[in-house]
Amino acid sequence: MRYSIGTIVWLLSFGIVLVWSGISPTDRFTWWLEVAPALLALPVLALTRKRFPLTPLAYSLILAHCVILMVGGHYTYAQVPLFDWLREPLGWTRNNYDKLGHLAQGFVPALVAREVFLRLRAVKPGEWLAFITLCFALALSAAYELVEWAVSVCTGEGADEFLGTQGYIWDTQSDMLMALVGAGLALILLSRMHDRALRKRGWIDAE
Repeated sequence: MRYSIGTIVWLLSFGIVLVWSGISPTDRFTWWLEVAPALLALPVLALTRKRFPLTPLAYSLILAHCVILMVGGHYTYAQVPLFDWLREPLGWTRNNYDKLGHLAQGFVPALVAREVFLRLRAVKPGEWLAFITLCFALALSAAYELVEWAVSVCTGEGADEFLGTQGYIWDTQSDMLMALVGAGLALILLSRMHDRALRKRGWIDAE
């Protein structure tokens, strides 16, 4: 099976960051929890690569999201060094890397969902497409928060680093808000570029 240069670069990038992430992480249990979505995404993308390939834009964003997960898994979301360093100059009271993760959790799935909706003609382009895409992203974020809650209940203190609340009582709600903001930004910033990429491949009708 032949792979394009883009696919090879994608796989190498994924593999290199994954290996780095797994070398002496701060907490091995947390690493598995944080990296699990990326590890699940890889076989799904491989299985759908021929039958339902995505746009390069979507693949690039998925890779970026996987990298965010792997970095968070290596350090834990509450201890990523760059975001510790940013606390003082930006006036943060906590390490906000988890907010970047949840922003991506809305941004990336929103664009992928938009692509699937358009290509399957499940939703017509327009306001309803944007609304349903936002609803999907928010529902996915809420589902993830339920998973975090379930892990916390089942494992007790072992899930503290996975939850990454850092004592903030509104962490769950703010996580979902960040996902909603991320989804909105994806639609505002990338919808036109995304449409061009889809039309280029004949996956949606021309204007």
